[in-house]
Amino acid sequence: MNNEPMNNDESRRSQHPEQPEQPEQPDAGASAVPETPVQPPAAAEEVSGRQRLLAGLWPPRVSRAQLIVAVLLFGLGLGLAIQVRSTSDDSALRGARQEDLVRILDEVDDRTQRLEDEKQRLDAQRTELENSSDQAEEARKQTLEKERQLGILAGTVAAQGPGITLTISDPSGAVAADKLLDTVQELRAAGAEAIEVNGVRVVANTYFSGEGGDIQVDGKRIEAPYEFKVIGKPQDLEPALNIPGGVVQTLEKEQATAVVERSEEIVVDALRPAKRPDYARSSSP
Repeated sequence: MNNEPMNNDESRRSQHPEQPEQPEQPDAGASAVPETPVQPPAAAEEVSGRQRLLAGLWPPRVSRAQLIVAVLLFGLGLGLAIQVRSTSDDSALRGARQEDLVRILDEVDDRTQRLEDEKQRLDAQRTELENSSDQAEEARKQTLEKERQLGILAGTVAAQGPGITLTISDPSGAVAADKLLDTVQELRAAGAEAIEVNGVRVVANTYFSGEGGDIQVDGKRIEAPYEFKVIGKPQDLEPALNIPGGVVQTLEKEQATAVVERSEEIVVDALRPAKRPDYARSSSP
């Protein structure tokens, strides 16, 4: 077989395979061209005055002294607010009529007068003991009188005298035991010397218990209407029950009615048994 002769170019390519072209290297003697510097990003816009103010205020930078002053001011403000509120609260006397206020003032004056009369009576007894020719007999008389008075207070003897009758009607059974106890306390403060409730003698250790419609006095059950027989000065007892915010108005809020009647002769004859103390003894010779 005859092969055609290869030309010179093809012969050289077959003997020397193609090499990748190398980048041209700059001449050592050529001067280097300076690169163009990279421009920095545009500067941020200037911060506004409001942003600077907020940055200065938040987060807050509070010193210890400022914190103490703030706590003290808060406490002072709270105290003033409580005081203003307490003085601005409506009281029972704020809306009272002029005649009611005059009656309350008269009642206070009467209580003061009773205390003054009691002081003068005791002073007179002391003078009688000091000046009596028969001090032993005078002391015996005063002892008997004192025993009678203590017997009335203790409920061991009957009592009679001027006073009032208080009748409380409770058709709905809403009057609780504490309302009756408040009535007794108000009567005592007005000068009541002997009290009887539905046949039960009220003394220093008397207690009320139970709910509306099921009231007990010293363990004895009583039913409405509740009748209080009270010996004392009627001119003091009745106004004490009718003062604004007093017993009568309180009972009316409970849908109950209270009727007060004055009398020149009230008999309190419910008695309590005299109990001998177990441990207490008289210290007098």
